[in-house]
Amino acid sequence: MKEELALVILNAVKELGCEVGSVLVNVSDRPDLCDYQCNDLFKIAKVNGVDINTLGNSVVSSIKKLDNYSSYFKDIEFVKPGFLNIKASDVLIDKYIKKMLNNDKFGIDIDNSETFVIDFGGANVAKPLHVGHMRTAIVGESIKRIIEYKGHKTISDVHIGDYGLQIGEVIYGILEEGKALDEVDIAYLDYIYPYMSNRVKEDEDLKEKCATITKDLQDGNLEYKKIWKRIMEVSVKDIKKNYDFLDVSFDYWYGESDAYKYLDETEEILNSKGLLKESMGAMIVDVKEESDKKEIPPFIFKKSNGAYLYESTDLATILQRKKDFNPDHILYVVDNRQELHFERVFRTSEKSLIFPKEKLEFLGYGTVNGEDGKPYKTRSGGNPKLEGLFNDVKEIFISKKETNKDKSSEDIDIIVNSILKFADLQNSREKDYIFDINKFSDVVGKTGPYVVYTYLRLNKIIKDSKIDVASFTDKIYNEYDRDLRLKLLALSNAVNSAFISRKPSFIADYVYDLCTLANTFYEHNHINNLKDLVNYNDWLNVIRLTSLV
Repeated sequence: MKEELALVILNAVKELGCEVGSVLVNVSDRPDLCDYQCNDLFKIAKVNGVDINTLGNSVVSSIKKLDNYSSYFKDIEFVKPGFLNIKASDVLIDKYIKKMLNNDKFGIDIDNSETFVIDFGGANVAKPLHVGHMRTAIVGESIKRIIEYKGHKTISDVHIGDYGLQIGEVIYGILEEGKALDEVDIAYLDYIYPYMSNRVKEDEDLKEKCATITKDLQDGNLEYKKIWKRIMEVSVKDIKKNYDFLDVSFDYWYGESDAYKYLDETEEILNSKGLLKESMGAMIVDVKEESDKKEIPPFIFKKSNGAYLYESTDLATILQRKKDFNPDHILYVVDNRQELHFERVFRTSEKSLIFPKEKLEFLGYGTVNGEDGKPYKTRSGGNPKLEGLFNDVKEIFISKKETNKDKSSEDIDIIVNSILKFADLQNSREKDYIFDINKFSDVVGKTGPYVVYTYLRLNKIIKDSKIDVASFTDKIYNEYDRDLRLKLLALSNAVNSAFISRKPSFIADYVYDLCTLANTFYEHNHINNLKDLVNYNDWLNVIRLTSLV
């Protein structure tokens, strides 16, 4: 619709003898004044050397003389210093509302399909998921779905950390305590992981022994491999259980270990490009650039003891993904604090010609904080495990209202998902946010339950109603009706903005605004008491479309 309005303005400007390539019409940031706005008159007046006030008034006068003016505009006016304020006609609004009702994906433009590999999840094995893993799961899954909605192919990889120093520490602890493999469960791993981690921090000799175990595991030690497989089996089962609760899925459950078969080839490529250098026994790639405003440490491919690091396996994984999937883009939904790590990996990938840097995207996310502004802790104050958060939210929601106790466990799980996901997705991905369970569990305000409540309210109206889509007229009945229809037309803006920026918050904000307008529409328009059947059918169509969106 914006393009159609822009074309009318473009033709009017050309008829006035001005040279112009194109004009843009945008959704107004002052909906109390107008629906849309065109800000291009400044540029056109400057290029053509004409007075902007004369140009603006002439454009408006020319458009208002058009025979089909009312097909496009309810009103158009020139506002100093150089804006065109536009109110769309009811006919034009309903033309596109009907297109939304009758088109797959509401008529949103679908792109030429590209392949996106999306790396999210990324938990370390040998310990339960904690609250920090929630954002990568929820945001990563959402970005994946948005990209798919735009017509692209996605390949998702959980890429778990299964070969780092923590594995050597846990294996050492299991051997030291003489644990049988069948005694190694998630509860035991939850104990041994922090126990060994704390010991290693205070004992350099022990840290070296654990590092040696990690290196021997990487080199194929059979005893360590056996223990590693048990750790993987227990950990992955627990990770899958938590991600299943959040309805988060992956095409591949690869780990860091899967990149090891590509390390030799990666090393050959780095050597063939003359990039690898020896430094204090380690093999590094210098990735700093003259334009850097801060110090960028070198990329470390191999430690002095011959062991590989996350950097090496992340680079080898890029090579693996290139060979296996030949993607157009590789996206990493990871903690903001890993930005420097991935900057070094991406620069090395670019220098070695493994994969171009501009096709590698770091999509950092902030932390989930408690009401004290510090990283979130569960109500018990213990380790902030993800499962503990799920249980906290369930308890709070059930306690909110007496009738909540009567809901089925399936319904409560759906509502808990809405609380967690909307709380997360409404925040811009890269920002930290405070997770206030009481606030986000309410059915009023900017919350998941409010969205679910609105959806159910709309469906209750249309459930037993017979809707005739073909008889939908071009009439808009009042301002609440008009506001809701205009917001429906803004869906494509939200989806496209979310896709381009890789920020689901654009859609979350849109959905909340849509719910607010839908509830206002319902409260001011007593649809169930309508005697005018044409009006009744028109509003049922609007409500149905709102529900579908």
